[in-house]
Amino acid sequence: MTTPADPRPLATMPPAYFAMVMATGIVAIAAYLFHVPVVPTLLFWINVVAYVALWTFTALRMKRYPDRFFADFASHERGPGFFTVVAGTAVLGVELIVQWHLHPHAMALWIVAAVLWVVFTYAVFTAITVRDPKPTLSEGINGGWLVAVVATQSLVVLGAFAAPRVGRSETVALMLVSLWLAGGMLYIWMISLIFYRYTFFRFLPSDLMPPYWINMGAMAISTLAGALLILIAGRSQLLTAVLPFLKGFTLFYWATATWWIPMLLVLGVWRHVVRRFPLRYDPLYWGLVFPLGMYATASYRLGEALSLNVLFTIARGFMVIAIIAWSVTFFGLLRNLPFLRLGRRSAVEKVELRHLV
Repeated sequence: MTTPADPRPLATMPPAYFAMVMATGIVAIAAYLFHVPVVPTLLFWINVVAYVALWTFTALRMKRYPDRFFADFASHERGPGFFTVVAGTAVLGVELIVQWHLHPHAMALWIVAAVLWVVFTYAVFTAITVRDPKPTLSEGINGGWLVAVVATQSLVVLGAFAAPRVGRSETVALMLVSLWLAGGMLYIWMISLIFYRYTFFRFLPSDLMPPYWINMGAMAISTLAGALLILIAGRSQLLTAVLPFLKGFTLFYWATATWWIPMLLVLGVWRHVVRRFPLRYDPLYWGLVFPLGMYATASYRLGEALSLNVLFTIARGFMVIAIIAWSVTFFGLLRNLPFLRLGRRSAVEKVELRHLV
């Protein structure tokens, strides 16, 4: 069931908007790792405001438009966007630890993210499974589905930082490794369908949406999660026992993420230069910024875990690219904020916007 067009911004707000929190948080962390002045703190506070605002708008949307809100769960296009709420919550928790050393607050966000992950995983996939009729594969699958992988691995990342007694509790270690492997399995299932859609169905410039960069981002966060497990392996018998496997599979994740980068760049040139698809702000572009920042952070941590200095150089370069991409996307957001464009909107939109602001 496709959500009908509606001029009211709150009614049509995409669940995937929490990708802004994901992107802002991971770029802040990457900048912090390289001791960039001012930027990490500035991005952190922007992220706090964005997180609170998006939760407020989500709650208002659920209250005022419950039919629209719950219909999104069964939408192949919009349903996977709910996983950005999980990942955004976890990334904000990582910021609290890495930048501010607020472990109890981060632990609280980990619990919230874990509960949301359970709810959205089984609500979204159940709703999509029992939906009738279903779209075709070419209409229903896109890179945005891989946010489910990102959400799963974000629990591992925050858990490696915030889980209490991770060095003494084999149960916690087992949970983190199991989530890490489950996220990898999800990626294999989904990327097989996405790659099949790439190569055997007609592909238009409009089909190449920014969330296709999650093809790379999902592997980048899997790399980060694996690198963190390697770094804390000495505190767990289970992690020590599987350490060679952790190292090999984490390097496999990083290599896969790296493979995607030239491919996605070439397709981007084809979309915007060859086929001249217009480049304008879209909330989905936060799904492009996040993989860039995540690749930088993952490369940095993998360099620590495997003592590979070349990865620090790669991480620094992608950190700069991620900051630039974030700045451009944020500027596009500011230009398109509803209350800044109020004079150009219809009467119906103005009434709705007064409720929003």
